Amino acid sequence: MATAKTKPISINDQLVTITQRATKLRSSMDSSQAVVGIKELEDSLSRISEILIPFEQRFSHLQALAGIGQIVNSTLELDEVLQVVMDTIVRLTEAERGFLMLRDEEGNMQSRIARNWEQESINKNEFAISRTIVERVINSGEAVLTTNAREDPRFGGQESIIAFNLRSILCVPLMVKTDLIGVIYTDNRIRSGIFSEADRDLLISFANQAAVAIENARLFSSLKQTLEEVTELKNLMDDVFASIVSGVITADVQDQITLCNRAASSILGHASAEIVGRKLDEIIPTFAKDIQPHLNSVRESEQPIIGLELSSIMPERGHVDWHLNLSPLKDAGSKTQGVAIVLDDLTERKKLEAQRKLFERMVSPAVIQQLDPNSLGLGGKRVDISIMFADVRGFTSFSETQEPEKLVSILNRYLAAMAESVLSEEGTIDKFMGDAIMAWFNAPIPQPDHTLRAVKAALALRDAVEGLYKELPKEEHLAFGVGIHYGDAILGLIGTDRRLEYTAISDSVNTAKRLQENSAKNQIIISADAYKRVKKYIEVKPVAPVSAKGKTAPIEVFEVLGLK
Repeated sequence: MATAKTKPISINDQLVTITQRATKLRSSMDSSQAVVGIKELEDSLSRISEILIPFEQRFSHLQALAGIGQIVNSTLELDEVLQVVMDTIVRLTEAERGFLMLRDEEGNMQSRIARNWEQESINKNEFAISRTIVERVINSGEAVLTTNAREDPRFGGQESIIAFNLRSILCVPLMVKTDLIGVIYTDNRIRSGIFSEADRDLLISFANQAAVAIENARLFSSLKQTLEEVTELKNLMDDVFASIVSGVITADVQDQITLCNRAASSILGHASAEIVGRKLDEIIPTFAKDIQPHLNSVRESEQPIIGLELSSIMPERGHVDWHLNLSPLKDAGSKTQGVAIVLDDLTERKKLEAQRKLFERMVSPAVIQQLDPNSLGLGGKRVDISIMFADVRGFTSFSETQEPEKLVSILNRYLAAMAESVLSEEGTIDKFMGDAIMAWFNAPIPQPDHTLRAVKAALALRDAVEGLYKELPKEEHLAFGVGIHYGDAILGLIGTDRRLEYTAISDSVNTAKRLQENSAKNQIIISADAYKRVKKYIEVKPVAPVSAKGKTAPIEVFEVLGLK
């Protein structure tokens, strides 16, 4: 396309040249007849030139429109489109300045780009335009052309035109179908009559193309922004989905897996690429068989199933425990398109729970609650406690005539009775020692009546043994002996880093043990120190002092008969 600097010689210019040559020729000839003929040729050429001018101008405009259409539609980037539009308008109309205004989201007209004849952006402090003309185009939707705004009776009295010395002005609407999306404003503050009706028609035609191009660019920009937001949201959802510690699987109505997160891949032992696109029964056959009735239920009822627990056998892992939540997957029309499965592998957790329960049977739950795994250390603290030892009498001779399996079964009956008696009074079982049990009260939870609790536990043991006698044959009737003492002890973790035991150590513990060893068949004996704390609540009778190993003087004791 031609520019102002490389404008080709037009047909009209060529005709003018020929006319000028004919004029020179006429002036150099003497024959009057030749002169007349050449004069007629000169006149004919002038008339032809006048006729061709609008055709040439229209041809030039058509070329310009074709080029403009190609330029403004060469990109979908809005800022690029706006700049190309304004530079092209200023060049074609030979305007001094050009402004392009578009409606914003609130419907207000805002200047988006301003360019001058040197194809440079105009500073905002130079945005001196006729708002009256712009408003007229906006309100009427029709172009406005004035060759000299200062003398135009329509606008001559307007302050902006006088203040800014505005002269030639051409303003046209930007229309998309019946909607006005903006205006194109061009002017020249120096020369009058710079714009013609042909320029107006050209600018209107160009504006129609530019409006479509601008609207397409706006739509593209909006779509691009929406796509970026959707992509960002998708990436965020992917990150969230991948970070979920529970396994998540979605399956369509044919049980074909459509989605699988990282946790599910780890739980199922397959890469995500191996899972997606395949059916459930291909990935985990036994699991799919167990879950199928529940999947059918979710699809039919369109109601979720929460807290489902199943067990299955996996070839690579063996027995596996599952915890599942099943929910229907619905589309925008609330039609169920599949099922979402949230699964957790409970195998290790259940194993740990089983180990914990076993540990709780071995160690008092009260002790377990007091232990902090993050601050375990060797050592303990001194506390006052009531210590109780109890054993099964006659067990050694009884074991000589019994099979080991039966022997253990009977022993567990008596030890269980001892344990239940202690736990019923919230005592702490330290350990089982063959056919004996060691327990204490007032630790780790303080108990103001801990000595009385120890006595009550011993009496409950006596009643429990009486109950066993009614259930077991006479040859399996075994006796018991109990010793109770009050004193201080060091309670804490004893042992090494590899093998720890929570226990009580002191001379008071040894004393209670000696009392139990010296108790008679089915007898409960209590030291004088312990008796002083509970004598208002129990009935006793004195018995001979106990000469305990390691003690220099006999220990004063009493036999507990019952509660008052």
